[in-house]
Amino acid sequence: MRIGELAARTGVSVRALRYYEEQGLLAAERSPSGQRRYPGSAADRVGLIQRLYAAGLSSKTIVELMPCVVDGRATPELLARLAAHRDRIDERIADLTDTRNRLDSVITGATTNMLTGRSCRADNASQQEPASA
Repeated sequence: MRIGELAARTGVSVRALRYYEEQGLLAAERSPSGQRRYPGSAADRVGLIQRLYAAGLSSKTIVELMPCVVDGRATPELLARLAAHRDRIDERIADLTDTRNRLDSVITGATTNMLTGRSCRADNASQQEPASA
């Protein structure tokens, strides 16, 4: 398939696909006129690349990781880096979960205040410290 078709199929810009190719993440054959031609499997590969980028991996790490995904080869160093990255993701998930729980408390409190007629602003004002001169 041509680059425009791959872009449409995956929702990734033509510019990003060219970047993936420059980084060694995606390969294309060239037609006699120089147009890029991608195999049918390229759409799945682009999806994987997008998920790995969304997970916060760099293009360098993704290039190293691709052989592992394709044929199961991985060095101990790469596995250690991936495990450390996974741990950072777990920490972010925990932080986001805590933030969501705090927001749920605010929403629940605001709903309760609406039912009782109490103002959230008045509650916040009573909790604030006096301004210094």
